[in-house]
Amino acid sequence: MHHTISYNRPYRRLTLLATVAIILCINSSGICREQKPVLKSEYNASEQQEAAKELVKRITGNHARDFKVVVTPEQKDGKDWFAFDTTDDGRIVLEGNNGVSVASALHTYLKQYCEFHLSWCGNHTELPAKLPRPARRVERTSPYVYRYYLNYCTFNYSISWWDETRWQQEIDFMALNGINMPLALTGQNTVWQKVYRRLGFTDKELEGFFSGPAFFNWFWMGNLDGWGGPLPQSFIDRHEALQKFILARERSLGMTPVLPAFTGHVPPSFEKKFPAIRVSKTEWIDYPAVTLLNPSEEMFGTIAKLFLEEQIATYGTNHFYTADTFNENLPPTSDAEYLSTMSKVVYDGMTAVDPQAVWLMQAWLFYHQADFWSEEKIEALLKPIPDDRMLLLDLFADYNPVWERARAFFGKNWIWCMLQNFGQRQCLCGTSDTVAEEPHRLLHDPSAGNMKGIGLTMEGINQNPFIFALMLENVWQDAPVDREAFLRKYLTNRYGLRNASAKTADRIGKAWRSLLNSVYSNHTNPDGGRQSVLTLRPVFEPDTSKLTCPRNFFARDSLLQAWDSMMLCAEELAPSDGFRYDLVDVTRQAMAELLDSLHYEVQKAYHARDIARFERRSAGVLELIGEIDALLSTRREFLLGPWVESARALGTDAGEKALYEWNAKTQITLWGKPGSPLNDYASKHWAGLVGDFYRERFSMFYAGQLASLRSGNPFDAEAFKTRCLAFEQHWAEGSKHYATEPTHDETAVCRRLYDKYRNDFK
Repeated sequence: MHHTISYNRPYRRLTLLATVAIILCINSSGICREQKPVLKSEYNASEQQEAAKELVKRITGNHARDFKVVVTPEQKDGKDWFAFDTTDDGRIVLEGNNGVSVASALHTYLKQYCEFHLSWCGNHTELPAKLPRPARRVERTSPYVYRYYLNYCTFNYSISWWDETRWQQEIDFMALNGINMPLALTGQNTVWQKVYRRLGFTDKELEGFFSGPAFFNWFWMGNLDGWGGPLPQSFIDRHEALQKFILARERSLGMTPVLPAFTGHVPPSFEKKFPAIRVSKTEWIDYPAVTLLNPSEEMFGTIAKLFLEEQIATYGTNHFYTADTFNENLPPTSDAEYLSTMSKVVYDGMTAVDPQAVWLMQAWLFYHQADFWSEEKIEALLKPIPDDRMLLLDLFADYNPVWERARAFFGKNWIWCMLQNFGQRQCLCGTSDTVAEEPHRLLHDPSAGNMKGIGLTMEGINQNPFIFALMLENVWQDAPVDREAFLRKYLTNRYGLRNASAKTADRIGKAWRSLLNSVYSNHTNPDGGRQSVLTLRPVFEPDTSKLTCPRNFFARDSLLQAWDSMMLCAEELAPSDGFRYDLVDVTRQAMAELLDSLHYEVQKAYHARDIARFERRSAGVLELIGEIDALLSTRREFLLGPWVESARALGTDAGEKALYEWNAKTQITLWGKPGSPLNDYASKHWAGLVGDFYRERFSMFYAGQLASLRSGNPFDAEAFKTRCLAFEQHWAEGSKHYATEPTHDETAVCRRLYDKYRNDFK
């Protein structure tokens, strides 16, 4: 990403009289009044036990009566633990030191005894009529104090339109997998609104501050103002209630949700209201500059204190607060004293309200602006905070860790994280060897300092379930994960292989070993897998010497070998939901690789001025795009309709529905204004989007090239781009409805495409 930064001239300091007047005004508005939390923050053992029982009911249905749930709150040697066994009365006892531990006991039992598999993309959750009783007591502890979950970006790329039902499913998924520290950002606009209303801002003035619902995480991170808005009050109110639901469910299982703190981001109209207070301007990508309050101003501490007071009054607290002072934005100065002052002011704003506050910071800035963040600057930023009051996320440790360059964060506690993907783009991808081995190695490496946990910090979910399951296998073991052993059990549970023929089991194992050692051994592509040309606006390359066929980070033959083996298993494994998803996903990846090659052939034909070959090849590409759309339409996970319709469902009137639909469609296409560097950043292989959006762009591109060949005139790339941008904007503003349920049989469509296109790879 490209970004610039600029600054305005600092205003003169407030006079003492003016400062006192503002503070008195704030106090008279009730900002500093003592407020009791309206939402419960801590749940005792009996309450967590009841919450765990409810989770068991949701997961096992009528089998819940076969289980006995016991929460024994003491840790073992300072570690979370769980156990399961058979009771004297024949029930299965699930025991742990909190609700999450009990849920993990359930999950481990179900995987070990019932071939249970739960994921975002394909499940095997039917239980036997009579549940097997454990042959022996199983007990495990977690060597990781913190098991963190979610990324700011996940809240928009995946979560923008979730309701209580969908959130409950994810909270259950977290608990089953041992997550105890989820990021909790929903409903933050309520807090911001309360703060700035008390500072005298009108709702009209805040309209240009709050972003639309598909972009609010970049607003919260201080990257942009107003884009996709104005945000309706109904959305703010609804998400306040939703956040209270989320927090209650997470806390009732013993989780420690992480809430935001103030980092200096103020409304665009702040300068007019407080002209004597110094601010800075910072620009992200190509968005208008946002306003940051100077940390040396007394008002910074006042707002920071107010922010946390309002948040605790609304949502309670578990004392962990996320705050990123320079997310993808450079500080206004490299002066070490400024960096230390900024950190101290942010932290003091937390502890002024909550003396137990712990600051959680993403270490992404040390990766994203590595040239700026020298060892000395990193130390200056971190040094003012007590070591036990700061927790850093090494956000991209699975591919590009920064802990070593940052000297293990100078004694601060930190978490090793797997980022895996950007924009929730779909590409078979993962660093399985690193994920399986590195967390355990660093846990016992003195040079890693105070590495205290592991985390999933993906920009999006709903893809690549294997690599996430592999990462989560670390939670309850103090040893490296044996990838081969894990894969065997994973496939047995996901596909229900216990009753499969030996030949099928052998073939599917061969397919997945091929994937394990290729697509899931990525060490060369930092973007979570290469984006296919399918999801990128076509770009004309006038220099034939620079025309190259796109190649992914893995050998194509390895993907094709997996595809071959999976097709041989298709008939026997077709009843498996997980297998059908994986078959579509592998076929999708193969089709995307083929399309990249075919588009390259079209461009070669254009430069050769071979009209007949150009027409034949371009028609083949457009036909293939249509076939990919048909393939994707067989699975709900690959449909555009649920994304758009769930957005529209949040609207309380026609205007809100249209706004939310525009947000949903714009995020996955234009992202920003037409021509933005972020265009297609969050692209998706979704039926409807592929057929109506991506195919039309290629059709326009090829039509322009064909006209160029026939007329003998050069291809006008700028004219095409202008037409394409207009089309993209029109599509995002449209109101066409798309299917929300899949059509056709997955295995039949995959078989047809395999028979039609497999030989084309030769």
